[in-house]
Amino acid sequence: MKQKLITKSEFVSKIYSGASLMVGGFMNIGTPVSLIDAILETDVKDLTIICNDAGLPGVGVGKLIEAGKVKKLIASHIGLNPMAGEKMTSGEMEVELIPQGTLAERIRSGGAGLGGFLTPTGIGTMVQEGKRVINVDGKDYLLEKGLKADFALLLGHKVDKKGNIVYNKTTRNFNPIMATACNTVIVEAKSLVGIGELDPDHVITQHIFVDYIVEGDK
Repeated sequence: MKQKLITKSEFVSKIYSGASLMVGGFMNIGTPVSLIDAILETDVKDLTIICNDAGLPGVGVGKLIEAGKVKKLIASHIGLNPMAGEKMTSGEMEVELIPQGTLAERIRSGGAGLGGFLTPTGIGTMVQEGKRVINVDGKDYLLEKGLKADFALLLGHKVDKKGNIVYNKTTRNFNPIMATACNTVIVEAKSLVGIGELDPDHVITQHIFVDYIVEGDK
């Protein structure tokens, strides 16, 4: 069996400038903050971050934005982090805003190997700009393409040494679908347990999706 447990130093050695990262979380709930803090201590920059939002000032993804490490942010909203708005307005950071349900489905489609999906969300708005419109039975839909990334950074409540993940309630949010849509999946384990200690019925993300495990800060 592959040894998946790695140190933070080993983790950051895998992340490189210009990489695309999907980061789990919803307003920092379910965000792997220890992994983000580890990246802050490196020279890595020009990252593309795909997540639900811009985090909060001084918290989670917000730290990466404030440190100037994010070249492009793909998210559903940025209103909780004024710094994100300032960097977008100044042109320092490119921001692509996607309706939240569309963002989730684009990630799911990427993980499922689909070219994309059709949705009426955004028809007749700026969301439609540059996208293909397809008419089905007299109704217009936007073709939204699947999203993938180089890395997924997840947070697991309980993770066994094989990489099976149990999430704690709403910390689940984007984490499971992101696990399917990235080349390399790294999970921060709040609690690392032995193989066989997890109830299989409670496992949401199976070990086949997880490449590496990092123990989070206590």
